[in-house]
Amino acid sequence: MWVTMASKKRGKNSWEDLNFIKRKTKKRKTEEKLKKADSISKDKEFIVNEEKNTNETCTLSIAVPGSILDNAQSPELRTYLAGQLARAACIYEVDEIIVFNDAGEEGNAYISGTKHNNKFKSCEQLAIILQYLECPQYLRKHLFPLHNSLKYAGLLNPLDAPHHLRKEDKFQFREGVVLTLPPKSGKGSFVDVGLSKPVIVDKLLEPYFRVTVKLHQNIYECTNKIYGTIVSPHTPKRETGTYWGYTIRLAKSFSEVLTKSSFSSGYDLTIGTSDKGISIDETNLKNKPFKHCLILFGGVQGLEFALENDDTLNVEDVSLLFDYYINTCPKQACRTIRTEEAVLITLAELRTKLNHQHMYNKL
Repeated sequence: MWVTMASKKRGKNSWEDLNFIKRKTKKRKTEEKLKKADSISKDKEFIVNEEKNTNETCTLSIAVPGSILDNAQSPELRTYLAGQLARAACIYEVDEIIVFNDAGEEGNAYISGTKHNNKFKSCEQLAIILQYLECPQYLRKHLFPLHNSLKYAGLLNPLDAPHHLRKEDKFQFREGVVLTLPPKSGKGSFVDVGLSKPVIVDKLLEPYFRVTVKLHQNIYECTNKIYGTIVSPHTPKRETGTYWGYTIRLAKSFSEVLTKSSFSSGYDLTIGTSDKGISIDETNLKNKPFKHCLILFGGVQGLEFALENDDTLNVEDVSLLFDYYINTCPKQACRTIRTEEAVLITLAELRTKLNHQHMYNKL
């Protein structure tokens, strides 16, 4: 009797109606998910395209072999050596660090996963530590899980770069990471930029996606929600002249450093460093303007060793691969100069000798 009365209350097709509503709701949710995924894809494409359009600004790149870590006597010193390179790159406003394998086919085999090789393991470890140091401290908990290469990262000196902003620092741009919590409206994303509260940005992106955010005006006086706009990582430097960190590129071989540039126009000024090169005092670099400069450093056995292990390069004299092949520390008293020392010496020597609108002159 109770069932009959309940049926009369709900009507003849009540269960069919409920199933219809469920199907309709499921279809609507599926369409929303597809729309959201499409929006994320378009926003990612927007960022990539903007990077391509703004990538052609004046840059300075350095290339170092990962094998330099093998010259360190302990895991702690390997980590500290990588930290010295990161500090040097930040001090002299390097835009790109290329970590390359100078061990030849043996190192390339490790890259393809065919066998275990410590040479490329050093490249990988160096790249991870350099990435870790470049990342602002408040983002590391989101982007860097526990990793054996970072076991001794606590020993490293912080870069304290311009984009490593503290909570109280006031600047138009900030680095951030997309959080998992979406705004109630379903549009945009919440981004942690190191402030007391997350910023709501205009793009819908996947969680844990690192982004550069341009904050709206007077946000430090705002007591409620904070809003910002996603921009290319190159925008802060282009608009304000402020150094905004470096990127990392891994190269399988010595030749890949030169042939697979991160920039569409390639490197228009290449400089090799060696104690066998021409003295920097006899080199007039101001006659060679550039837009993308690349400086290469050798390992313990120099760039000549890297050339010997690269079968794709058909030259016998390594100096022929560069516009300039220079000795940045002539009359050295030590028998050898370590690569981390050579990087500091070279960047210091070239600071006033490179003739272009680079960051040393502040765009």
